[in-house]
Amino acid sequence: MSVLQKYEEEIYTLLRIAVGFLFLWHGTQKLIGFPEASYTPPFHIKYIAGSIEFIGGLFIMTGFLTRWTALLASGLMAFAYWIAQGTNALLPIQNRGELAALYCFVFLFIAAKGSGKGSLDKIFFPK
Repeated sequence: MSVLQKYEEEIYTLLRIAVGFLFLWHGTQKLIGFPEASYTPPFHIKYIAGSIEFIGGLFIMTGFLTRWTALLASGLMAFAYWIAQGTNALLPIQNRGELAALYCFVFLFIAAKGSGKGSLDKIFFPK
C-alpha cells in the first residue's frame, strides 16, 4: 500500500513510542503499585523486572539507547514467558502468554531496526 509506505518511518516511531509507553506501566505497577495489580510479585520480579520495565519502557519510548534496551526487554519477556506461562501449556493462547510473547518479538524487531525518527539516539549519537 503506497499510501502507508510513505509514512513507514513515522508509523514505526509511533509503534516504538506506544510500546515503550505501555511497557513503562508494567514497571510502575510493580515498583510503586500504580495502577493496582491483581497480585503482589515476589521481590526479584518486583525490583529487577519492574526496573527493567520502567526504565526500559522510558528509554524505548524516548528512543534512548534503543537497540540495547529493546534487546534487554526482549530477553526479559522471553524469560518471563517461559517462567510464568510456558510451562503451563504449549500455545500462548492456552497459557495466557500472548502479551509476553508479543512484547518479546516487538522488542526484538525494535532492537534490529533501531530508534527511528524523533529519538534521543538521533540527538546524542548522530551518525
